[in-house]
Amino acid sequence: MKPAPTTNQRERQKYQQLLEASGRALSEELALHYRGESLYVDNEPIPVYAAHLRNTLGFVDGNNKEQRGKIDAISLRLRYSDSSLHNQLIPDDPITRLLFEALEQLRCESYLCEDHISENLPGLCANIEHNFAEWSRQFYHSGLADTHIGLLLFTVVQIVRSRLHAQAIDESLEDFIEATRAGIVPVIGRDLAGLRRHRRNQQAFAHHAISLGSAISKMIEAEQSQTDPTDESQLDKAKSALSFLLNFDQGEEIPMAIAQSGHSKVFNNSNGTYQVFTTQYDREVHASKLVRIALLATLREELDERIQQQGINIKQISRQLSALLSSPQRDGWLYGEEDGYIDGRRLSQLVSSPNENRIFCHEYYRPMPNSIVSFLIDCSGSMREHINSIAMLIDTMVKALGHAGISSEVLGFTTNSWNGGKAYTDWLKQRKPNSPGRLNESCHLIFKPSESHWRHTRKDIAALLKADLFKEGIDGEAVLWACKRLTQREEPKKLLFVISDGCPMDTATNLANDKYYLDNHLKQVVAQYHANREVEIIGLGVGLDLSPYYRQSLALDFNESSIQHNINEIIALLSRN
Repeated sequence: MKPAPTTNQRERQKYQQLLEASGRALSEELALHYRGESLYVDNEPIPVYAAHLRNTLGFVDGNNKEQRGKIDAISLRLRYSDSSLHNQLIPDDPITRLLFEALEQLRCESYLCEDHISENLPGLCANIEHNFAEWSRQFYHSGLADTHIGLLLFTVVQIVRSRLHAQAIDESLEDFIEATRAGIVPVIGRDLAGLRRHRRNQQAFAHHAISLGSAISKMIEAEQSQTDPTDESQLDKAKSALSFLLNFDQGEEIPMAIAQSGHSKVFNNSNGTYQVFTTQYDREVHASKLVRIALLATLREELDERIQQQGINIKQISRQLSALLSSPQRDGWLYGEEDGYIDGRRLSQLVSSPNENRIFCHEYYRPMPNSIVSFLIDCSGSMREHINSIAMLIDTMVKALGHAGISSEVLGFTTNSWNGGKAYTDWLKQRKPNSPGRLNESCHLIFKPSESHWRHTRKDIAALLKADLFKEGIDGEAVLWACKRLTQREEPKKLLFVISDGCPMDTATNLANDKYYLDNHLKQVVAQYHANREVEIIGLGVGLDLSPYYRQSLALDFNESSIQHNINEIIALLSRN
């Protein structure tokens, strides 16, 4: 029987739903949602460059006003800032860009000064105020403001926010920045007035923001030229402050690399219609048939030896999965109870034994599996270095699921050839027609079908360790294939785990179309099944964040973590659903 969510779990789920709902309402972006610890619109992560919003957005608890303030502030940015115009105006100089990003964010937050917002949404105002105050406190105590450069940047942000919001600077900081403020206001005073005057005109505001940022950048250049190069402590502090603030590539909250995704012109020009040049050479095959029987036995022995060294508790994993992937179903009655329904057959006991009160019965429910789990493994060349760990994880999960009475299957996808194979040759013979679509021989592998138990397919799973199966990866078609197999099953809950270490990659297809053709098809397939809710798809990234493709994803680290730890992470992810 699946245990009822704890109070903390229910509060966490409710809190996440409320955050997303309030963010969508405030930003007017209906596709705004969380993945991992980042905000997304559809499949695109929202970049966060303003310094006071750059630390983690991860869920903590419902009383975290700082966290709510960040999401409210990002929602205001989505609503009141034209991202296309902003990207056109971004300056090249890193210091100027730092201030340009911060000031645009502060401009959007200044809409809180409107009477109808501050009166009707006092909580929103309080959250954003609290977040900025907390960021100011953290910056002050971090030592980043101990250098003249750090203090200068900190002072500019405080002054601009004070002007835009028509609020006094916090008393605890006023004395700290007073000397710096007195020195720079005469230089930037004209632009400060322009920022206040044009805070509802993004383009005019940007002109003054760039001018102000350029002036501050020149001050910093002058300061750096005067710093004694032998004073290593001051140089280190200055570099620390700037490296912390000028990281525009990714936020420090992302613990692993994120999968690179983009837009395909070929895919968009075809109105999202995915094309395959030829299916003549495609195949679907049981992987064990591609491996010699003697070699398969050897590979199985190697896999068993590695798993034994891990000391994995199969019974515990099985109990946890059973609790998560089962539902209570009625299975008769429990008799001789002290409360419940009256059992008419025991009423005579009241006469013979007046003190006997065990004359009731209860309906008996027991947990029954209601799920099927499919593992789809990317068998592209780059996965070879991780396949030993992946095989151990898959074999352990499938064995534990089997003990719990839960059906599972293990699938893989690769290509028959490198660089297009026969499909590419046919394309050349036809004089290279434009935009041919997928241009390789897809190969879908079955390591364990859902109708077979782990005991009967132990050797077949070991075929994962055969290195020459790994070539290139066409993810979208493979996910579609795996989902169609699941939809033919009767279990009400269908889970698909896609295990990959990167974006779709097929050299011939990319060269004949464009870089993101297969990428866009994968996102289309995942979005389709997310919308119809037939299959729940979860991405398991091998040393990579797959959130650009999958709304639910988990990054696995086989270099630093044990197989047991990674399985615990997967179970924790399932328990949050």
